[in-house]
Amino acid sequence: MRGRDVIPGCTQTGSKAPKQWVQEVAPTHLEKGKGCRVWDVDGNEYVDYPMALGPVILGHNYPAVREAVARQLQDGTMFSMPHPLQVEVAELIVDSVPCAEMVRFGKNGNDATTLAAKLARAHTDRNVIATQGYHGWPDIWTAATEMDRGVPDAVGRMTESFEYDNIESLETIFEDNPGEVAAVVTTPMNLQKPTDDFLERVRELAREEGALLVFDEVLTGFRYALGGAQEYFDVEPDIACFAKGMANGFPISAIAGREDVMRLLERDDVYFSETYAGEAMSLAAAKACIETIREEDVVDHLWRQGETLIEGYNDIAAEFGLSDYTTCEGFGPRSSIQFYDTDGEMNRLAKSLFMQECLQRGILFSGSQLPSYSHDDETVEHTLAVYREAMAELADAIDAGDIESRLNGPPAGTTLRQRTGEHD
Repeated sequence: MRGRDVIPGCTQTGSKAPKQWVQEVAPTHLEKGKGCRVWDVDGNEYVDYPMALGPVILGHNYPAVREAVARQLQDGTMFSMPHPLQVEVAELIVDSVPCAEMVRFGKNGNDATTLAAKLARAHTDRNVIATQGYHGWPDIWTAATEMDRGVPDAVGRMTESFEYDNIESLETIFEDNPGEVAAVVTTPMNLQKPTDDFLERVRELAREEGALLVFDEVLTGFRYALGGAQEYFDVEPDIACFAKGMANGFPISAIAGREDVMRLLERDDVYFSETYAGEAMSLAAAKACIETIREEDVVDHLWRQGETLIEGYNDIAAEFGLSDYTTCEGFGPRSSIQFYDTDGEMNRLAKSLFMQECLQRGILFSGSQLPSYSHDDETVEHTLAVYREAMAELADAIDAGDIESRLNGPPAGTTLRQRTGEHD
């Protein structure tokens, strides 16, 4: 593969790497997209469900966004002073997001989540960040994971992890770090709904302890509701971070929150500045995208189509007697299909075979389902028909005990180095 010679991992995004797919079956590069469909460099067409990992919420090459960007391109993309679109998009977010009183822009989710932690520390004059979920690659977040090589130990001592839907694990962090926790940073929704008023209790606990509550809405923002998961659950954080879903694939992010916290960015000693944060094409895309979501039934469509996929998949699994081996979990706007072995452990071979059968029938399947506004009824019906055929193959392979021998390439999870005998 040419990319391996010049690009570490052959990708700019870990979840798009060749090892995430059944190699020699899946395409390595996608060249074009329209609506809910994409084409690889060989011209093969697929129905897209990862949708670029979530940013393409309306559909590839969506007319309203494309036309807004084309108009802006004629006038220019970068300027020596702020473009008016900065104000217009900020006003849209303030009008749409419950916690938003002021807004600053970045280019990706990392910018927003890391700035949120910095603002919380500046506001509270504390250092410890309590974190749950994935918030990007910067040291402050990876210090709390197994991906911490290259991160100073001192950074790790300022990041403490807690479990979603486990208020006791968060209470322990406050008990172990009295008066030192600056912020609680959490993804407000995962694949399961919170129970026992978890988010409300997190909100209350953070307030009692003098810490800021930060919702990472990079994925949930504009997808679960116009105002994000905070609107859906009616729990308002102090700060929220957005990126995927706000510009239909154009690179932009936003941090929005309380005015008293956001105005810290006007101080000379609280610094955040990016040359490209005010780039006008992405702002034009964001304005067109958010206006479309606000004016049309985009969110309802995502819920409706996604729930049809979830229910349909689980019905098919039951039909073939595989409910103990595979299940679709989550909610309409975002769901994930899991595969298990007889011990209840994740089964990558079963996932790989199902993935292969979907790919060979024109469905770009990676496990995640992130429907867009362009996934119409006919497409969803076709997808479920393909799932039924793939499930039949998987059921037969489980019964015969020969899943791996049916794969036409290395299973998902096999790295390029492992394939060539090198150490990963």
